[in-house]
Amino acid sequence: MAKEFKRYLVTSALPYANGPVHIGHLAGVYIPSDIYARYLRLKGCDVISVCGSDEHGVPITIKARKEGVSPQQIVDRYHELIKRSFERLGMSFDIYSRTSSATHAKTASDFFRKLYDDGKFIEKTSMQYYDEEAKTFLADRYIVGTCPKCGYDRAYGDQCEKCGSTLSPDELIEPHSAVSGSVPVKRETKHWYLPLDQYEGFLRKWILEGHKEWKSNVYGQCKSWLDGGLQPRAVSRDLDWGIPVPVEGAEGKVLYVWFDAPIGYISATKDLTPDWEKYWKSEDTKLVHFIGKDNIVFHCIVFPSMLKAHGGYILPENVPANEFLNLEGDKISTSRNWAVWLHEYLDEFPGKEDVLRYVLCANAPETKDNDFTWKDFQARNNNELVAILGNFVNRALVLTKKYFNGEVPACGELSDYDRQTIADVAAVKASLESNIENYRFREALKDAMNVARIGNKYLADTEPWKVIKTDPERVRTILNVALQITANTAIAIEPFMPFSSAKILKMLAVDKFGWERLGTFDLIPAGHMIGEPELLFEKIEDDVIQRQLDKLAATKAANMAAEAAQHVEPQKDTIQFDDFQKMDIRVSTILSAEKVAKTKKLLKLTVDTGIDKREIVSGIAEYFTPEELVGKQVLVLVNLAPRELKGIFSKGMILMAEDASGKLRLLQPGDTTSNGAIVG
Repeated sequence: MAKEFKRYLVTSALPYANGPVHIGHLAGVYIPSDIYARYLRLKGCDVISVCGSDEHGVPITIKARKEGVSPQQIVDRYHELIKRSFERLGMSFDIYSRTSSATHAKTASDFFRKLYDDGKFIEKTSMQYYDEEAKTFLADRYIVGTCPKCGYDRAYGDQCEKCGSTLSPDELIEPHSAVSGSVPVKRETKHWYLPLDQYEGFLRKWILEGHKEWKSNVYGQCKSWLDGGLQPRAVSRDLDWGIPVPVEGAEGKVLYVWFDAPIGYISATKDLTPDWEKYWKSEDTKLVHFIGKDNIVFHCIVFPSMLKAHGGYILPENVPANEFLNLEGDKISTSRNWAVWLHEYLDEFPGKEDVLRYVLCANAPETKDNDFTWKDFQARNNNELVAILGNFVNRALVLTKKYFNGEVPACGELSDYDRQTIADVAAVKASLESNIENYRFREALKDAMNVARIGNKYLADTEPWKVIKTDPERVRTILNVALQITANTAIAIEPFMPFSSAKILKMLAVDKFGWERLGTFDLIPAGHMIGEPELLFEKIEDDVIQRQLDKLAATKAANMAAEAAQHVEPQKDTIQFDDFQKMDIRVSTILSAEKVAKTKKLLKLTVDTGIDKREIVSGIAEYFTPEELVGKQVLVLVNLAPRELKGIFSKGMILMAEDASGKLRLLQPGDTTSNGAIVG
């Protein structure tokens, strides 16, 4: 039997204050968290929802260095931007705090000091990369090199953003400092480590035996970590930005961000209420962490071990982590600006906060990575929100205005169909509750929308606009039932679409209902005057979506240009004009092409150079089929010394260029030119 709790503490992963929030963050963490917290409040539960900006760590110092400003300026800017964006989206955090606060500095320092005094840490001296030019130790993110797994030449010392592999600086090929560009050296440094291996037994019992109900992706990742054997994890770093390690001999060292950040949940609760301890130290409290899958190890392995080592704190009851959301078939990347940024969306789609909330929940990556596309966004708005939810609410209100001057008609004798419809609406509640309480928010949203679907079908089947001509009394009952369904819809959708719920209640001219009223049909009394109907949602036209697609296309083009610039070969040795004059480049036409037997790359080309017809062997079979080459005009270096390849004498070279993706392109004259024309 499930344990009953007196109160709930809901935490949402602290976003890094080095950039804005994007739709991947929303779908993975913040929309699910807000749905859950709003639902609990509607039920009258004692619940607090805490979040805040994570303002320490290397990404922030990298951003500050790039912009030539202080880390404090960076976090001040993005903390305000993120906080305001969340408010505009309707996120109902009870507090949105920050880890640069005085409360947090003291809380994190005291936490470290207790573990230090209790002998919970081990000290280790190790060799770490040091930038002799910048005179600083380099955190993993400050070391850049080539990924050993995919060959990407701008991988970080902790992760390759291209293939997603987790790395260590020692694995990078040709590592260099992101600070100065120089090649770093290894130097000795001392740090404090939390010996996670000592907590394996506790974690196995707590997670693998005690929380088999966790989502399979969370449970599976935890099991994988535990089966692989845990290692001591550093809790300090050589940096000048962060919370100083509060012990002697730790000058120039700060708390590692993944020790510091989760303590931010505690310090935020302290700033919210003097009764913070009942939310963190009472077994009657249910603690739930909402995170993305990249944070599972920290919230399920590291932070619980920290809490266990400290003593006196409760552990999370659940950690419903989501997978990743992609954008138009490509991985969201902040460094490549491949994202839909929340603040930009809110500016460009005023009044459509709930459309984004709806789409991101309906397409949430709960069990696997999902893809956001602007066409799907448009379709869900037009075909679901406008055509189902908006259409039903509008018809119920407009018909009441038209036939009864906005006065709620009394309900007469119910037909069997009326009773079945009422039962169908009431039946939604149990499924909706079960899905929310088990973190199946996509299914829960379908339940909530089913209330509107039932209402839409009810009006379509009963056709009050026809019945009014022959049986106006029957229409009174139909519209009373329809208005009760409308009020039920406002309750059901509130956790998901709070702005739309409030708009429905305003049009009905009623106050907010508690969750216990969902499924009841006495929400609006007969004789009550409703407000003025207005459209709940508006259709989104093709040109609006095209602007967003054009914006992404421009981003992709800019990324390709930047990528190409990164791979431009350096200039070769200087030659004299006379050397260039020796090259004889002619416009030529390819007359025939065929693959060279027993090779994958070679094509035999017969070309008309204007001087003669000759054979040239070219290694381009991976990029062109023989058929697409015939008839093309190309540029040929005709006075290159002949060379035998696979028994064929190749007399010349086709001139090519390599694009940013590594694909070869033919160099061709802009217009049809006579064969034999000299290029120079």
